[in-house]
This record gives sequence, structure tokens and C-alpha cells, in this order.
Amino acid sequence: MPKFVIERDLPGAGALSRDELQAISQKSNEVLDGMAGRAQWLESYVTDDKLYCVYIADDAATVKEHATVGGFPCNDVRAVRTVIDPTTAE
Repeated sequence: MPKFVIERDLPGAGALSRDELQAISQKSNEVLDGMAGRAQWLESYVTDDKLYCVYIADDAATVKEHATVGGFPCNDVRAVRTVIDPTTAE
């Protein structure tokens, strides 16, 4: 399955409490459970006003469906074409 990076505008995200982040995570998992394996959440990066989430999914439409059903913002979805890291320089 392809990998996607999702940008979610969420003002104040960096100040969310542990309980609030847990509730968001639980809702995401609940929606994913109902999607019959068409998408999987790998991880998210929380910044001051945005979340950057990494998913594997059938396609971008599936990622957007997850956001719609879960009531999550989904401002941009980008397919990951390749991954590089410091070892790429070797």
C-alpha cells in the first residue's frame, strides 16, 4: 500500500493535553477499525498548530474518507514517493 503524509490544521495542537490526544487517537482507531484494512495510521507529529500524520492506505481518497468519518481536518494529502535519511548520503 502507498504511504501518505497528511497535513491537518489544528490551532492549539501543541497545547493539547494527554487526555485530548488520547481521545483523538481513540477516535482515529475506531474509524480505522471500520475501514476493513484499507488504511493504517503509522504515526503523527504534533506541532503548535498542525498535525502531520503518516498513513499507509489504498489511495488518497481513503485517507480523506477517514478524515471525513472521524471529523478530522484534512488540509493536504501527499503521496510519499521515497524516504531518505542520513545513510542515503553514503
